Amino acid sequence: MAWLKVWIGAIFEVMWVIGLKHADDMWSWAGTAVAIFVSFYLLIMAGKELPVGTSYAVFVGLGTTGTILSEIILFGEPIQWMKILLIGILLVGVIGLKMVTKESERKGAEQ
Repeated sequence: MAWLKVWIGAIFEVMWVIGLKHADDMWSWAGTAVAIFVSFYLLIMAGKELPVGTSYAVFVGLGTTGTILSEIILFGEPIQWMKILLIGILLVGVIGLKMVTKESERKGAEQ
């Protein structure tokens, strides 16, 4: 369940990063503020059950990947194959961090 909080938090991170760039009225700024709050709240809640360093690294990696893919898909940024390769490397690192986080480290984060 804690990893789900990290993933959902990363989705909200992408939303607020996009909001910072494109907000132009009170409602879009309010939505951006809500996304910031939800994003960090979920990260903090996940950090109570997971090692903080690992959960933060996964959170930022997923957020970065989501932001770059959103630029390409939603806003027409040109695809740069080197950027795609680097996103792939980043995702391998994120998945690797998740996989090597031992159960004992997770339980240690609860204390």
